[in-house]
Amino acid sequence: MTPFDLVVLLVLANVVQNAVIGPDNSLGGGIVGAVAIVTLNWLMAEAAFRSKKARRIIEGEPVLLIHDGRILRTNLDGQRITIDELMAALRENGVADPLHVRFAVLEDNGKISVMAK
Repeated sequence: MTPFDLVVLLVLANVVQNAVIGPDNSLGGGIVGAVAIVTLNWLMAEAAFRSKKARRIIEGEPVLLIHDGRILRTNLDGQRITIDELMAALRENGVADPLHVRFAVLEDNGKISVMAK
């Protein structure tokens, strides 16, 4: 599940909740809202699938965090990742020292991929 899917799920839940217990307690209003949100989600997914530019806007791009053992502080700061978070990700991938990393990438799904030397 991507962050975008989570947002769609939360908005969908809110629309359905308002139709059931909110001021608009008509079933039709809830169904129309739910169908509209699901349709928009489908259109966004289709645009991301068909267009590289749309995919970059909707899903983001991978960001290089370590290159040949050198931590790229500018990229860490730009993504709001601390050294402690980066080191934890390295340890999760079986690497204790950034000097032993060929590259580490913050993927568009939020995970950090590590390629050891």
